[in-house]
Amino acid sequence: MTRHLLAGAAALAFAAPAAAAPLLASVFTDHAVLQRDKPIAVWGVAAPNAAVAIDLSGQGATAIADAQGRWSAHLPARAASAAPLTLTVKAGSETQTVSDLLIGDVWLCSGQSNMEYPLRRALQGEAEAASATDPQIRLLQTGRTSLPHPSDKLPAYAAWKTSSYDSANNFSAACWFMGREIKKTTGVPVGLIDATWGGSVIQDWISGPGLKALGNYDEGLSVLADYAQDPAKGMARWGAMLDRWAAKAEPHAAGWAKPDFDDRAWKTMPAEQFWETNPGLETFDGTIWLRATITLTKAQAAQGATLVLGPVDDIDTTFVNGRAVGSQEGWDAKRAYAIPAGVLKAGANVVAVRAIDAGGGGGAWGPAKDKGLKLADGAFVPLGASWRYKVSTNLSDTGLPPHAPWLGASGLSTLHNGMIAPLAPYGVKGFAWYQGEANVTEAPEYARLMPALIADWRRAFAAPDAPFLMVQLASFGPQVDKPGVSRWAELRDVQRRTVAADPTTGLASAVDIGSPYDIHPADKLQVGLRLAGLARKLAYGETALNPSGPAPVSAVRDGDDVVVTLDQPAVVYGSARPAGFELCDAPESCRFVDAVVEGAKVRLTVPAGYAAVKVRFAWADSPVLNLYGQNRLPATPFELVVK
Repeated sequence: MTRHLLAGAAALAFAAPAAAAPLLASVFTDHAVLQRDKPIAVWGVAAPNAAVAIDLSGQGATAIADAQGRWSAHLPARAASAAPLTLTVKAGSETQTVSDLLIGDVWLCSGQSNMEYPLRRALQGEAEAASATDPQIRLLQTGRTSLPHPSDKLPAYAAWKTSSYDSANNFSAACWFMGREIKKTTGVPVGLIDATWGGSVIQDWISGPGLKALGNYDEGLSVLADYAQDPAKGMARWGAMLDRWAAKAEPHAAGWAKPDFDDRAWKTMPAEQFWETNPGLETFDGTIWLRATITLTKAQAAQGATLVLGPVDDIDTTFVNGRAVGSQEGWDAKRAYAIPAGVLKAGANVVAVRAIDAGGGGGAWGPAKDKGLKLADGAFVPLGASWRYKVSTNLSDTGLPPHAPWLGASGLSTLHNGMIAPLAPYGVKGFAWYQGEANVTEAPEYARLMPALIADWRRAFAAPDAPFLMVQLASFGPQVDKPGVSRWAELRDVQRRTVAADPTTGLASAVDIGSPYDIHPADKLQVGLRLAGLARKLAYGETALNPSGPAPVSAVRDGDDVVVTLDQPAVVYGSARPAGFELCDAPESCRFVDAVVEGAKVRLTVPAGYAAVKVRFAWADSPVLNLYGQNRLPATPFELVVK
């Protein structure tokens, strides 16, 4: 080809019109499953005020786009079918077509890492993935997207795929096993949506209006709205919230940021390690103050400068010579704070960091050589090889600090905005939820949040009666030989009570398939089968099916005993008597007691002179369980008031 022909070809390529924007919302792609037996919601964006024609293999609908170009319509309901359909949308000269659509049941699976846990990592996962080749099971992964405002778009890579080794390998294992069992028992096509984010709190999955209705998230939502418009303003407001929390949580530390504070008695730790590597801090979660000194010449102090600290796990507020220079959240986010003019001085400059760790590794970690002041002239003044430090408060005493509301996984509504809002109101059969580990320190608040999320999602997907299936937290943490406080048990009981209050919800216990040593148990097959059992009863009308283990109905005093009534007969494995029953007196001092199973009742012996006001069962992070239903499913942990 000559130079002139090349130039002509380039000119034609440059002049070619850009590809038209999609008319359909991004959740509609080739290979999708559309929900059977209900009007099919379709929506998207066209030219403002355009007339839109929609056709699904011979059945049509029309719509008019509004002034912003948004349009929506409903196609007639269809029965389940594995015959591939084509959806075509036309608006003016624009046309979009998606193909190979099936009509069946769609389930939205969501939560944190145990729902995110991929099929390839599950027990026999590689073999399971290799056989995951059912063309009537379709998979959609939303990917991780956190946004301060609702979006109507999924990432470009998020598309429906026919189930295969490649598509199932990294898909949610629990969701996949649930869907496979549903497909096996119903015989209809199944669409599974994986919208998950490891370590995420429930607050981040509820919409802004849903949280606002609860009444105590107004300030955080307001800060989030400011951040969406002006990140600097939002960060400043969150820093003020954090300071107010700290003033109440650690009044004794009021002067620890000041440059003239005497910290000579403080201990030292390396500047580049998590603080758990230091003796006495192996399991510490909470607030520790770090201090270091940087010496500058007069010429250096007069320059503009940026303080770089590397990552700080999880939250920091950083001061230079007593002046706050920045706050940030994120265990792996590298901190870099511009120093305001006039803060630095010739001689000693004190850097103080209030570091808050909410779990796992804590403190300022990363290479020490990367910590220090970057000066405007390009010079770098290192912070040094160590910090002086002092423990301030334990997280168990203060509770969680206010998280940055825009931060994905620990914020407010950002995962709903980026991963749920783009899906709604896609037709669904129901929901499956496995989350709670990130909220174990706030079980009373979870009791408000869980019903709010259920209502929020049912409203968003126009599915007021859609079954909501919930996995009860698996065992994790040390086993104990005496009764005590258990945050995990408290949250499990909230999950139990939430389901007991709503007959359209179901609880799949995983407490017996967890591990004291691994927060991510690999037996996701049993989780999926238990979720599918709940679906069969709640969504598919198998009312005779009993997909749950024994749950408490009441606890009453009967002479010298307390009798717990269960909702079904129970059996004891490996012993004549069930383990894990406790009685508690008014001050909530609890003791293990002897118990005898009598069908659907458990009789507890009350110690002489003991005022039993509560009964607990399996009240531990990792309880020892030998009480099951006749269906071989474990009895749920619980706490009840004795009547």
